[in-house]
Amino acid sequence: MSEALRPAAPRSATLEDVARVAGVSRATVSRVINGIRNVDPAIQESVRSAIAATGYVPNGAARSLVTRRAGALALVVSGTDADENDDHSTRTQVFTDPFFGRVVSGVFTALRPQGLHPVLMLADTPGAREQAVSYLRQGNADGAMVVSTHAADPLPGLLLAAGVPTVLFGRPDTPLPVSCVDLANRDGARLAADHLHSRGRRRVVTISGPAAVRAARDRLDGFHEAMARHGLPYLPHAEADFTQAGGERAMARLLAEHPDLDGVFAANDLMAQGAVAVLQDHGRRVPEDVAVVGFDDSSAATAGRPLLTTVRQPVEEMAAEMARLLLDHLARPGRGVSSAIFEPALVVRQSA
Repeated sequence: MSEALRPAAPRSATLEDVARVAGVSRATVSRVINGIRNVDPAIQESVRSAIAATGYVPNGAARSLVTRRAGALALVVSGTDADENDDHSTRTQVFTDPFFGRVVSGVFTALRPQGLHPVLMLADTPGAREQAVSYLRQGNADGAMVVSTHAADPLPGLLLAAGVPTVLFGRPDTPLPVSCVDLANRDGARLAADHLHSRGRRRVVTISGPAAVRAARDRLDGFHEAMARHGLPYLPHAEADFTQAGGERAMARLLAEHPDLDGVFAANDLMAQGAVAVLQDHGRRVPEDVAVVGFDDSSAATAGRPLLTTVRQPVEEMAAEMARLLLDHLARPGRGVSSAIFEPALVVRQSA
């Protein structure tokens, strides 16, 4: 086919096209696209409708020059301080633990309508942490959403010192002027304790998460406090690492030391799943002989049999709120820090 007869490529929509459809000036369209806030909400809606109608796609590079923004937010998983050459570090846990997948899903849900993209970063070693701070300080992302897995994690403080807008998943262990989302973990553990007690379980043990993780400590303390109110001040417990294998090791130890146990509270569903497997291997029926309650209401709760009774943590909603808090900080740089604390709920299934 000759060049003269070749069909012309469809023309991309322009700012002028959007302005014509919306009935406003090109400058007004530019202000709406760049997030400048002194535009009447009705006009903003007209411009957004015109963008959808014309199929206009903003030029990312030009927009960055105007807004001084990268158009991306970092989702940083940090805190384990694994060995630099250890493949079995946060990298492994992030891709196997359903919790992290739920965080990513919630962040995507909140950012997609804004045309923003999360950049996943794993700061699981001192070197990786230094790289993450450098990357963010250079403006490659507009802010950071941090999921820290260790109480002594220095990354939140380093990001604040570098002037990087930051929001945490989980309250920091040491006082920091940083916004966060969290779960009322003690209340969730109380729900588990009350449920096991209502089922007549009096020889109860617990499998806790790592003591260095604030959420793990809060769940253990909340469970112990509630059981003490029920007249059971002493509860054997074993610490594990939030993995199924860790739950199996802890359950084997507890079963050997307390063979008459009749109830188990595990601080997450993966450890509860491991506990159920060990109990069944030792001929204990769940829940007839031993009732088991997990925590999170993750995919692990319904991956085996019996289905796990568990305490629901609305991870997707919490992660979405973390993203919204960060967006609000970017839109209103002078706003103070804030927190959003979510309420747990007991989900009763077959295991207790």
